[in-house]
Amino acid sequence: MPVRAKKGGAAFPRRRVSAGIQVGTRLVVADNSGAKEVVVIGVPEIKTRLRRIPYAGVGDMVVVTVKKGTPDMKGQVFRAIIVRQKKPYRRPDGTWVAFEDNACVIVTQEGTPKGREIRGPVAREAAERWSFISNMATIIV
Repeated sequence: MPVRAKKGGAAFPRRRVSAGIQVGTRLVVADNSGAKEVVVIGVPEIKTRLRRIPYAGVGDMVVVTVKKGTPDMKGQVFRAIIVRQKKPYRRPDGTWVAFEDNACVIVTQEGTPKGREIRGPVAREAAERWSFISNMATIIV
């Protein structure tokens, strides 16, 4: 019996989106949670080389701190899901996608959204990975 090569990957393999967001990137908040602008301060579950800046793409969860928004939100640390990025990335069908801005949706530690609506378009990769984003979004690109 011939030996087959083992295919690596998880039960649900996820295609890597080109990294357009890194630590220090300012993001627009696309929901109505009270925050207007946030800064990425970390990317959980990313393993990179020593001293390499952690990066993320559309559909990834990041740790952010609020820079502009309501007074009770400023300075708070939250988790967020990236829904748009400026850097173009390629889909499996060959099309390239890029948005006007870098945007995110703020979520709690458990992964439930803090806002009730999402303004602007949302990338299909984020909507497929996070079901609550697809329920709240008005436009999925």
